[in-house]
Amino acid sequence: MANTDPKRVTTATSNTVEETPNLHTFLTANKSLKNREYIPLFSKFINYLKGQHIYTYCRKVLTPQSREVTIWDANTAENRKMIMFASNNYLGMANSPYMKKKVTEAMDKYGAGLAGPPLLNGYTSLMSELEERLARLKHQEAAMIFSSGYGANLGMLVALAQENDHILYDELSHASLFDGMRMTQVPATKFAHNDLVDLEAKLAQLSKTTKDTLFVAVEGVYSMDGDLAPLDKIVPLVKKYGGFILLDDAHGTGVLGKSGSGTAEHFGVEKQIDLSMGTFSKSFAMTGGFLAGPKELIDYMRFFARSYMFSAALTPVTLAAVLAGIDVIEREPALRDVLLDNARYAIKKLQPFGVISKPEAAIIALKVPDWMDVRKANQFIHEQGIFLNSIEYPAVPEGEERFRISITVEHTRADIDKLAEVLRLAWDSPIVKK
Repeated sequence: MANTDPKRVTTATSNTVEETPNLHTFLTANKSLKNREYIPLFSKFINYLKGQHIYTYCRKVLTPQSREVTIWDANTAENRKMIMFASNNYLGMANSPYMKKKVTEAMDKYGAGLAGPPLLNGYTSLMSELEERLARLKHQEAAMIFSSGYGANLGMLVALAQENDHILYDELSHASLFDGMRMTQVPATKFAHNDLVDLEAKLAQLSKTTKDTLFVAVEGVYSMDGDLAPLDKIVPLVKKYGGFILLDDAHGTGVLGKSGSGTAEHFGVEKQIDLSMGTFSKSFAMTGGFLAGPKELIDYMRFFARSYMFSAALTPVTLAAVLAGIDVIEREPALRDVLLDNARYAIKKLQPFGVISKPEAAIIALKVPDWMDVRKANQFIHEQGIFLNSIEYPAVPEGEERFRISITVEHTRADIDKLAEVLRLAWDSPIVKK
């Protein structure tokens, strides 16, 4: 717990004051409370953080998403310009004049919204065109579009996994996969992150005991660490044991591969992926998600993926923006070169601050030192004009707190130099210590 600034909240069941250093401790200390007791207590916890000016969530952004944004600073009651290192706007599409032009054209032609799911009245010519182009981008026969990447992962598992199947997954998989597994209640086993020995041992065992399909779920780029799954080694292993590969390539699509297809193309195994998931909230800077795979499988999931059937279709303006984004990916391959060059430069500059894994895309994760208070440190960084993400429980386990930095094509070397300098100041400052 921080020595100079303990987090104290009054519990709902007594008048005593207890130290609450972080959310994990808060939840553990109060896990026996009922919701109507727990919710107001949690509100006190959040309000305490805000009162101490160490709450850096939900900062109000007032300008278009770019390398520099203006926010409303609740602590100073003033507008503040900041360099943005927290956005997954990797290719700078969020404020692209070309994308805005296409959005305006779509609004004029198709209107603002659809008010229905894709399976019924929400399937438009724009959606059909986008699905065809996504399938080509991912080297698959067909694709289907969900209202979110989260919904795509849920829908995928609910539609496919049956009681005689088994799901083998990397331990650092996204929360949406975990939630999908909970919903299906299909047996699931984790393997150590990117550990090929552990993966093969479990493949060998489960291939003998699984009565039906052995699904193997991995990510192209792991969102919390920034490293890649070695798909050139994982895919042959999975195929050797008859597994079915589910690839979440949210952070690889548009960033990696000769054509921008993603991580599978980067490793030369793009035609061996059984089902690929992607999102529109990273490189495309929009909302939504998709699955790409064999046509028969996609047709089946349109009727059995509940998050698809029971969610409203994406608006025409969103579909038009993503179509424009594919144009950019196809026509401007140099953007990927600039992005990855920026990432390599940033990795070198940030090595002194404890890079967690070898970053090979556009995410860099820094381990928060044991002596550092992550909230105080992020507030300090905020005050120096750098906007980045501090990640703590429950997004990561207690003790695995980190700063997650997203690099974009719009960042300059001067931006990255300033980031490194501000981090140096934070690492040297007594203010951020526990």
